[in-house]
Amino acid sequence: MADSLLKVENLTTVFDAAGQRVVAVDDVSFEIGKGETLGLVGESGSGKSVTAFSIINLVPPPGRVTSGRALFQGRDLLALPEQDIRKVRGASIGMVFQEPAAALNPVMRVGAQIAETLTVHGLATRREARARAIELLRAVRIADPELRIDDYPQQLSGGMQQRVMIAIALACRPPLIIADEPTTALDVTVQAQILDLLRALTREFDVSLLLITHDLGVIAEIADRMAVMYAGRIVEEGPVREVFARPLHPYTQGLLNSIPGDAPGARLQAIAGVVPSLANLPPGCTFAPRCPHRMAVCTSAVPAIVEIEVGRTVRCYLRSNEAEAPRHARPAIETTHAVG
Repeated sequence: MADSLLKVENLTTVFDAAGQRVVAVDDVSFEIGKGETLGLVGESGSGKSVTAFSIINLVPPPGRVTSGRALFQGRDLLALPEQDIRKVRGASIGMVFQEPAAALNPVMRVGAQIAETLTVHGLATRREARARAIELLRAVRIADPELRIDDYPQQLSGGMQQRVMIAIALACRPPLIIADEPTTALDVTVQAQILDLLRALTREFDVSLLLITHDLGVIAEIADRMAVMYAGRIVEEGPVREVFARPLHPYTQGLLNSIPGDAPGARLQAIAGVVPSLANLPPGCTFAPRCPHRMAVCTSAVPAIVEIEVGRTVRCYLRSNEAEAPRHARPAIETTHAVG
């Protein structure tokens, strides 16, 4: 990708707990272009949020990144000392967290929290930061921002709290925003408003977006490309319209088939089985126990990522013969997920 803004290469993050080494993110690679929205989708526990936190070095102990690179504006974020990565957070990479009520400081006025982002990074004086905070509240469509700036988070609805989080993420005009399940805790009407706001603001501010969600409807609404995660690995990636029209991986097919929308009264389709524990993953392809197309090789070795066509990659033995050439010269990294 010639205009790549963020390039993640072979990212692996593990958690050491209770004598076990649990691999939460396993050999993950993807790119985000300038002005692009990439949707990272998968069931809860698939490693989406840990991937995001790994990129900006916010993985909580006992988690740690064991390998990989995250190249952003020419620098490997994973190699930066803490004092340098702090300068990146907020100023160059904004973050919208899943639960704004938990992320916002309950004893600090919302305007002060927006202004703090600007003053901490030396981008405005206190007076300038307050004026800028009012502008940002207006930009995220909060009515009467001159009055709301002095509200505490608990005085705002869930949707308005999320708008404040978006304002904080945009405060320093970063080239990249990571939004972790930004609509999960909101009702359907407010979800639509937040998605419309994110889509409009990414264009207005010329921002790239890494959108993390388990909702395929959200991906269809706002993302340009999507990467599908399962049990810590990306199993498919491509333009949203192409993936929806022709899913390549059996897991992606199962996700799309499970979306309601058939004739009234029709039985919902579900993916057989359950998501395996990251502490005790099966050998080979982790989706094999649930896959209706599994073969003997699926349970013996991890399939490599192959490029089926330009911009379309998949990690599946069923597609190996369709690829012109492997994306990686080496096979995917195999790891032990439960060791003493």
